[in-house]
Formats: sequence, C-alpha cells, structure tokens
Amino acid sequence: MANVVSDSLGIYRDNIRLILLFSIPFLIAFLIPLLAPLPTYISTGAIFLRTASIFVNTNPVVLAVVTISTFVSMLFISFAFVAISLIVKSDKTHMATSKRVMLEIERYISRVFTILLFYAFIVIILNISSYLFSFPVIWAEALNLIIFLLIFYMPTAMVIDDKRFFASLKGSIRLVVTSPKYVVLWLVLFAAATSAVDLIFSGALGVAGSYVTLVVNSVFILPYFVIFIAEAYIRRFPLLRH
Repeated sequence: MANVVSDSLGIYRDNIRLILLFSIPFLIAFLIPLLAPLPTYISTGAIFLRTASIFVNTNPVVLAVVTISTFVSMLFISFAFVAISLIVKSDKTHMATSKRVMLEIERYISRVFTILLFYAFIVIILNISSYLFSFPVIWAEALNLIIFLLIFYMPTAMVIDDKRFFASLKGSIRLVVTSPKYVVLWLVLFAAATSAVDLIFSGALGVAGSYVTLVVNSVFILPYFVIFIAEAYIRRFPLLRH
C-alpha cells in the first residue's frame, strides 16, 4: 500500500504546475456556496450546508440559489477531477493525452457531474428525511458513507476506462469489495491530512484559519487524493503499476 502513497506523490510532484492549475476549480467550487447567501459553515477546511435551516426558512429564492450554486460548484469539481485524472492516465500509460480525448473532455465532465448530482441528491434526501422523521443523525451519516464507498471509483472509471454510469458503478463496487485496503487507506490519510491542516491554521489564526484551511485543502490536499484514487484504480492492471 505504501507504493500507492509514494507513486501518487511522485505524479503530484512531477506534474505540480498542471495539477495546481487544475486545482483552481476546486477552490472556486468550494467558494461558491460560501459567497452565496446560504446557511453554510466551514469545518475542517470544507463547506457544509445547514439542511435543517433551509427546510425551516425555505422560499423560492433560497431554493433557486441553493440549486444553482450546487450545480455550478459540481461542474467546477467535475472539471478538476477529470483534468487531474487525465494527468494520471497520461503518466501511467506514458502516452500524451490525445487531441480526441481533450476534445471530448466535456463528455467526461458530464458523466462525472452526473455522479456528483446523483450523490448530492441522495445525501439531501437522507438529511431531510432524518430531519422530518427525527431519525438519529448517525443513521443518515452512516448511509452517506456507505453510498460514498460504493461510488468511490465511479468517476475515475469513467475517465480512465471511458465507462458509463452502470458499468462504472458495478466496477466500483467490485473493487471496493475485493480490495478495500486502498479505500481505507485513502479515508485514513485524507482525514489525517485535512485535520492536521485545520489544526495548524485554526490554532495559529483562529477563525481566519478556517478560510486558509479551505484554500490549502482545495488547492494542495484534494488534488493529491484525486491522484491517489486514480493510482489505486489503475493498480488492477499489473502492467500499469509501474
């Protein structure tokens, strides 16, 4: 498993300029909900939406702002994810990304966007249902985590293997079940990295540290973990492990 960590770091280091460039959409995506007049809060360098607040104080304007800002944010996230995944694919196959692939990048983005939209819809439904029916919050969070794990490799499969929705879902579930070690390692490292960054900047800068953490996580931390997912996914091909 250590090879995945080091190989991902190697790709990150070797392509740092492109990766930082393609990381900007991540930052824009997370800033959109923050700048919009929404009931949001920052925790561990991420922005969260207060579902209950929206439900209580809902009106057509709030719903429109939530919907539009969510859609735009997911589009930026989809672009960044696709672009960084293509860098990994190019690095591992030792082939430059073809002009045809670049011309069809919109297709990859639309597919990844579909997954994000699907996941966001489920999360919202679970959170609202938990609020309406007074279910323990831990139940909704547990279901969110399970769904996240099931679709863990879906966006990567769409970019690396050009798979469609159901084929990528099937492949993602199979990989998570047969080789869970990479998913567990990703979760542990991601939690450790984001928590460490939050602890450092929030401890040093107070409230302002949360915003600095958001920038650092968006531009530097998250891209590495996108690379990690692609690297772990590609490892099912023995010839592409090195």
